[in-house]
Amino acid sequence: MPKIVDHDERRREVLSAASRVIVRDGIDAATTRAIAKEAGYSNGVLAHYFADKDEILLSALRHSHRRIRGRLTGKVAGMTGLAALREVLLDNLPLDAERCEETRLEVSFWSRSLASERLAEVQRAEAGELRAAVRELLEQARAAGELSTDDDLDDVAERLLALVDGLSLHLLLYPDRMGRDVAGRLMTQAVERL
Repeated sequence: MPKIVDHDERRREVLSAASRVIVRDGIDAATTRAIAKEAGYSNGVLAHYFADKDEILLSALRHSHRRIRGRLTGKVAGMTGLAALREVLLDNLPLDAERCEETRLEVSFWSRSLASERLAEVQRAEAGELRAAVRELLEQARAAGELSTDDDLDDVAERLLALVDGLSLHLLLYPDRMGRDVAGRLMTQAVERL
């Protein structure tokens, strides 16, 4: 009797393996051979599910983003305005082990995206979704009278997202200088100052 294979589960296993390799060893070390070995499969299995290495990498990034969106949806359920905005921004900081891995994965793609228009397009689209969510929450906060600033909301969204990126990098690169509590406090203060 032939073995029944759950193809969706196998794809998820490969994507999880790719993410682990990228987070642990860096994106340049994420070869198809290294990913296959991490997943416990042959290169042939990877070729069955993905056209090439770039498709694996893009799929791993998208898979991570889907997980993040799912987690965020649960966290902000029933929230609006500044309360929801605070949760969204704090959730995008590497304040625990899971989010630290997600951030390491994300940042690993940044330099590679500068040299690959295909990866850059995915990065831009995914970042655009986050920016749109932040912008919408700012609009809700303004409509509810929660904002004291008259600044352009596009500018405010860019400042907040730049702060997320900067704090995230500092947490990853300078953990002795900036602790998670400091990063969380700085982000919370930025929202409260609005």
